[in-house]
Amino acid sequence: MKKKHKFSCDCDVIHEDVVRRVRSAMPPTGVFGDLANLYKMFSDNTRVKILWALSCSSMCVCDLAVLLGMTKSAISHHLRSLRLSNLVKYTRQGKIVYYSLADRHVKDIFRKGFEHIKE
Repeated sequence: MKKKHKFSCDCDVIHEDVVRRVRSAMPPTGVFGDLANLYKMFSDNTRVKILWALSCSSMCVCDLAVLLGMTKSAISHHLRSLRLSNLVKYTRQGKIVYYSLADRHVKDIFRKGFEHIKE
């Protein structure tokens, strides 16, 4: 005899109206992949620290390297990933490149994440 999980659905009724409504609102499959990739950027401790630092101030690679006790090369590698994911942007002032969060949405996502883990 199969043991039933206490949270399994034990009915044979399909709520067609609910399924139809949710299916019609569901984004294309590729959007889910894009969202999963966005959240992958938040799965690395170093990238999260970089995002936190950039939520406080624009910073150059050297500043981030000193702050996090890492090499400039390692920081640059993470910044590239974050930039390709549209989470950070950069501006050049002479020979110095300053990184900042790409837009207010990134700061909102980051802030909401911290709010959630503090609950």
